[in-house]
Amino acid sequence: MDLLNWLETTMGGEFIFTLLVSMIPVIELRVGIPFGVGLGLPYPVAFIAAVMGNILPAPFIIIYIRRIFQWLRSHFHRLDGMVDALENKAHLKGRKVNKYKYLGLLLFVAIPLPGTGAWTGALAAAFLDMPLRKAMPSIILGVILAGCIMTGLTHLGFNFFAAVMA
Repeated sequence: MDLLNWLETTMGGEFIFTLLVSMIPVIELRVGIPFGVGLGLPYPVAFIAAVMGNILPAPFIIIYIRRIFQWLRSHFHRLDGMVDALENKAHLKGRKVNKYKYLGLLLFVAIPLPGTGAWTGALAAAFLDMPLRKAMPSIILGVILAGCIMTGLTHLGFNFFAAVMA
């Protein structure tokens, strides 16, 4: 059995596959939950895998992103524009978050729309100098709320398409 076959045909593989998909920036659990359910995971299992995958990168982003950006700038000058764009995005999103601090961060992460989520929330937290121990609870609760919203929307969507196809 090859790796891709294992990822697509066993519950453990489907769980890991969903977790990995949910770690990808922009995609996050907005795609991770429907992806996991589409693979065949029960809703609660897809929810847990996607939430775990979405949360895992956040502490590393908060702690290391400034150093990573600095290293990229010093070693790969062609990436300066991309790094500038990401920093500008963090500062723009940070303004929205900064007004309400940790509640703002929670709400920002909880809204499952493009440009929001754990990755951007962690980026904003890093550039707002929010301590990890204070930012992470907001990000975790935001991801859980986003997961609840996406699980509900996924359930509605799958039921709708099942009814249409019947």
